[in-house]
Amino acid sequence: MQKITLKIAIILFIVLGASAKAQQLPLLSQYMFNGFLVNPAVAGLDGYTSVTLTAREQWLGLADAPKTHIIAFQGRLLKNSFVSRNKSVWRKFVKKSRSGRVGFGGYLYNDKNGLIDRTGGQLTYAYHLKMRKGQLSFGVSANVYQYSVDRNLINLESDNDALVNNNDLKMFIPDFNFGAYYSTDKYYLGFATNQLAQSSIQLSNDNSSQFRSYRQYSLTGGCNFEVNKSVVIVPSVFIKMTNQLVSQIDISSKVYFNESYYAGLSYRTGSAFVIMGGVTVDKFTFGYAFDYNLNAIRKHSFGSHEVMAAIKFGDSARRYRWINRY
Repeated sequence: MQKITLKIAIILFIVLGASAKAQQLPLLSQYMFNGFLVNPAVAGLDGYTSVTLTAREQWLGLADAPKTHIIAFQGRLLKNSFVSRNKSVWRKFVKKSRSGRVGFGGYLYNDKNGLIDRTGGQLTYAYHLKMRKGQLSFGVSANVYQYSVDRNLINLESDNDALVNNNDLKMFIPDFNFGAYYSTDKYYLGFATNQLAQSSIQLSNDNSSQFRSYRQYSLTGGCNFEVNKSVVIVPSVFIKMTNQLVSQIDISSKVYFNESYYAGLSYRTGSAFVIMGGVTVDKFTFGYAFDYNLNAIRKHSFGSHEVMAAIKFGDSARRYRWINRY
């Protein structure tokens, strides 16, 4: 490993994290299947109780490349439902459902990037209001994570580095998120802001080692085009921007076949093309995404891989009037 001091390593992580389009937050290619990870208002949106596992290996071929692992759950506190049990999970429902308004969710995650390791969790509360033609949702979440630097990966120019030797190199950081989301059976639109508190990362009493996380804003939108009874096309867009005016846009299109299979393409500006696909069997969904890098890093990497597995609990009596493909 190239000899660098810990101070330089941390500064590079913060600066490159900003220039790499908000890499301070975990990067996911299949966010649309677990939408409340990027917008707390989505928690409990569809009326199911679900558990999702996500594993991402980024930039394979590079030493100490980013790795992200997440286990998430979400659901909704429901009242009695009158939805017909023989309706398809992918179809909008004809009969009305008296669903509750409160959604909930949470997740645990580990995000490792070189020397830097973040392990934490989040709890989410959402409130859903029925509108004339759709649903308006709001959500808030509180999260805390441990930010640490792995001493075993540090190769110092000098053994007398005070920042390494005199500090724990670990700290707990709290933060908050807020989101709003409007959806119908034809389209959806969401707004969220993450890292509201812009918490400081200070590993010592020396102000030169203090850094601040960036507040991130995001816009999501998409619509459903039903080609026929077997094929549905869902184009969507995901725009991310920090308060440092660093932005990134994901433009995606997914196709669902016979309610059991899906395939999709996504373009992440200045970064990657993404190919994804998956299958739904009963209450289980399995997905895979491959990122082909477009920037200079592709000369040293085999791309990024992401797998997802989810299970949804609750029969059709717990379903909301439609399933919106976030």
